[in-house]
Amino acid sequence: MSAGRWRRPWLFNRRVGRALLWTVLLLIAAVAINAAGIRMADSIDDWQRWMDAHTGVFLVWRLLLYGVTVWGWLWMRRRLRAREPDRVAGKRLLRVEMAAIVAVLVLEASLLMQAG
Repeated sequence: MSAGRWRRPWLFNRRVGRALLWTVLLLIAAVAINAAGIRMADSIDDWQRWMDAHTGVFLVWRLLLYGVTVWGWLWMRRRLRAREPDRVAGKRLLRVEMAAIVAVLVLEASLLMQAG
């Protein structure tokens, strides 16, 4: 096997590095927020009760987040369609859009099943 076969330049480029960095930072922020919440609530059970009492606020937050994501997606989609007007790009976008919709529906369904 040649050394070139194992080389993956797309894996080590700047854009992927930034995406990984942001993912790690968001994960650290989520863990820190949960740890602070548990400490402020004095126990995991109290923290869980507080979160259950504020499910409506979290629903509004998720809806706003989904709205901003859709707005950004439509902006990006217009730019991509202007740059790549062929059918292949359209099919690729449609697959990504369907996958994103299914992922959001599965996430929301799992949250509803946990609450119910």
